[in-house]
Amino acid sequence: MELFGIIGLLAVLFVKEAGVPIPVPGDLLVLGAGVATAGDPAAAVIVLIGILIAGYTGGSIQFLIARGALRRAILGLLTKIGIPRARIDALADRLRRSGARGVAICRTTPGVRVPAIAASGLAALPFRTFAAGLVVGNTLFVGAHFVLGFVVGVPAVNLVQAAGPVVGAVVFAVLAALGALGWFLIRRRRRAARASDAEREGFAAWADAACPACLGLALLPTPR
Repeated sequence: MELFGIIGLLAVLFVKEAGVPIPVPGDLLVLGAGVATAGDPAAAVIVLIGILIAGYTGGSIQFLIARGALRRAILGLLTKIGIPRARIDALADRLRRSGARGVAICRTTPGVRVPAIAASGLAALPFRTFAAGLVVGNTLFVGAHFVLGFVVGVPAVNLVQAAGPVVGAVVFAVLAALGALGWFLIRRRRRAARASDAEREGFAAWADAACPACLGLALLPTPR
C-alpha cells in the first residue's frame, strides 16, 4: 500500500470509531487493506497494527465523549443514522451487567458494534473495563477481516491487475451495495413490526459491517 493510502485509511477508520457516521463499510476497508498487503507480511503487520491503534484510539474518544458533556451530541448522531435511543439504552443496561466481556462480545457482533461504544459511555463503565473489552473485541473483529483479505489477497490482486482498476472499483461498489441490501432485508425480517426503524438501523449496520461473513452472522440472534 502507498503511504498516503495507509494514512487515508487510518484517518477514515479513526473518525468512524470516534463516532462520526461516515457511510463507508468499515469491514470492507479492512478487507481491502489485507488484500493490498498480501504477499508482504512485514507491511501487513505494520498496517494491521496501525488499523488496530486507530480503532482503539477512536473508540476511546467516542466513549469519553459519550460518558461526558457531549453525550447528547453522540446520541443524536447515532439516532440520525437510524439507531433508536431505546436500543442504546437497552444495550447500556446489558453492558452494566456484563462489563468488559459484554463490550468485547458486542464489538465482535455485526449489528450491535456501532452503538456498543456509546452504550458503554451511557452505562458509565469504568474506562479500564471498557478499554479491555474494546481491545479484545476490535482485535478479533478487525483482525479476522484483515487476515481474510491477506489470505485471498494474491489471487484478488492478480484478478484486479488482469481486469484493470476500474473493475476493482466496480466490484467494491457491488459488494457494498449487496451488503446494504442484505442488512436492510435482515433488519426488516427481524423487526417487521417496526419497518422504518429496521431500514435505518440496517443502514447504520451496513456502514460498519457489510462483508458476506458479517451478513451470515447477522442472521443469528442478536445478543440481548
